Amino acid sequence: MKRLLLPALLCAAMNVQADTPQQVLAGLITVAGGKALPSQGEKLFRGKFSGGKSAESCTACHSDDPKAVGQHIKTHKAIDPIALVAQRDRFSDPAKVEKWFRRNCPEVLGRACTPQEKADFVAYMISVK
Repeated sequence: MKRLLLPALLCAAMNVQADTPQQVLAGLITVAGGKALPSQGEKLFRGKFSGGKSAESCTACHSDDPKAVGQHIKTHKAIDPIALVAQRDRFSDPAKVEKWFRRNCPEVLGRACTPQEKADFVAYMISVK
């Protein structure tokens, strides 16, 4: 039941019409019930994990520099930069944000990301200069 409730709460909290990364982040913070810590988001981005299905880190596909183009480790397709400074429309669509967390967290962490991890990660990507 909790798995079904979180996406619904996330969409409601993020206001489906949100169109700025700051609005999306505000929704994630609301769902997390606290504040976002960019330093924790960076640790998540750069961390190495053993539970994932196909990658041990976010950087395996996104590169060590979130402002650079990445490459999917299986398909070898290019991945647009993940940092907001390099890709202005990143994190502006709450449904897409949730879709990519739902897809990528199990691939890297071996589990769903927590609401706090999502907020921290987006806060970090917004803070990258």
